Amino acid sequence: MNADPRVMRWFPSTMTREQSRASVERFESLHDDYGFTGWAVEVHESGRGAAPFVGFVGLVPPSFEAPFAHTDPLVEIGWRLAADWWGLGIATEAAEAALRFAFDVAGLTEVVSFTVPANIASQAVMQRIGMRYDTVFDHPRAQPGDWWRPHVLYRVTGADLVDDGSATGDPSGRTPP
Repeated sequence: MNADPRVMRWFPSTMTREQSRASVERFESLHDDYGFTGWAVEVHESGRGAAPFVGFVGLVPPSFEAPFAHTDPLVEIGWRLAADWWGLGIATEAAEAALRFAFDVAGLTEVVSFTVPANIASQAVMQRIGMRYDTVFDHPRAQPGDWWRPHVLYRVTGADLVDDGSATGDPSGRTPP
């Protein structure tokens, strides 16, 4: 999945098998340290069938010093799914569950998410799960001129969400005009 250019389109590059393995090890370590991580997503039933692994969704502290104000600990919600599993609502459903865990179990007060401005699909997921646009920032690992340097930042707090997991009270997560 991390070697697929479609999946990694909005990242600086694809990942090698060794980089993917290191990412899994980091997730395991984060789970040990924080009690949460990027969790593997399994599909039990869908219009495309079932699969034991289609990607991950979860809560991860960024591995860089954030250039924006935030609560501590800084925790990002993120997702990465194999391209064959896009468009089924999997990222939204799993991200809603991860946010419930963040606020109801882990006791976090705020969760952020970010991506490059052109990644409209991920921003749509952010909005559907009740996150609100905050600002644009330069990714600290990017160099001047890197296409992926600017990132949009979204935030959500536990107080922003209502019982159904959306910020608006509308189960579709649509923001009223």
